[in-house]
Amino acid sequence: MISKTRSGTIVFITFLCMIAAGIIAIGLGSVTISVPDILKTIFSSSTTDVHNTIIWDIRLPRVVLALIIGANIAISGALLQAVMGNPLADPGLTGVTSGAAVCVLLIMLATPEYTQFIPIAAFVGGVFAATIVYALAWRRNGISPITIILSGVAVNALCGGIIGYLSIIYSDRLPSAVQWLNGSLAAKGNSALFMVLPYAIVGWILSVFAIRKANIIRLGDQVASNLGENVHRIRIVLSLLAVFLAAISVAAIGMIGFVGLIVPHMARLLVGSNYKYMLPMSMALGALVLLVADTGGRTLFAPMEIPAGILMAVVGGPYFLYLMRRRTF
Repeated sequence: MISKTRSGTIVFITFLCMIAAGIIAIGLGSVTISVPDILKTIFSSSTTDVHNTIIWDIRLPRVVLALIIGANIAISGALLQAVMGNPLADPGLTGVTSGAAVCVLLIMLATPEYTQFIPIAAFVGGVFAATIVYALAWRRNGISPITIILSGVAVNALCGGIIGYLSIIYSDRLPSAVQWLNGSLAAKGNSALFMVLPYAIVGWILSVFAIRKANIIRLGDQVASNLGENVHRIRIVLSLLAVFLAAISVAAIGMIGFVGLIVPHMARLLVGSNYKYMLPMSMALGALVLLVADTGGRTLFAPMEIPAGILMAVVGGPYFLYLMRRRTF
């Protein structure tokens, strides 16, 4: 059993690594900026206009957005794994991401004049997809882990078909949505950051209050009922919170897969299953993972840029197969 002191230390170190990675990421690109110059630009005004423009208008918003989205998706995955009692649950595999993507893409392609409703549409689509998965996976004795995966595959296939259909009938408008479909942070500036930040802060605050309920429900339905908890209500509330965090992430940058699957596993190995430590660990680690993916995508293959969603799929796919191989359901 991992001690509380060790868990707290690991979480703290991970947050420090996240901040350090953010500073380094700001300095990387076609124009390399040293760490002292970055700190000077952020905390004082005695810098060149070029550095001010690159950092404040281009790189800093993108880095902060990557941190926020990574944290959102990781927390969402951790909550879904508690709710479903399934270590393979995440917003992508359970259809939440693709359901949100269908509604967002419908607005982007069919009714672009209503883009202000994209966050709401993403949430509605995510809830609808999650409801279908729950309905298909529910049994009298609980939720079957393997049925969740199969239901998620079915919902993802259905949503993929709808996305393909929308791409065909609105092919003339598709180029504007290609980067979004691949989960790219390219050209995401302050407007995207300020759109997602208020929702993210609300989600994080609610997640703090959800820690106790997540710890209770992971003990099993019978134990939770014996403690006087309404199991079904807990599942619904935590699921809505998980869908909310995943949906606003999809609304901001598109579909990012496997962060919600990989990160909670890594967090659980490092700090244990107690959500008092596992949830903030998932938050920091998710932010760090997505930042590394985005920074690698825009620097390793320069001048070509690989969307973070593609890199996460390349890494996450084999990892998912590894998890399936080592577990028996």
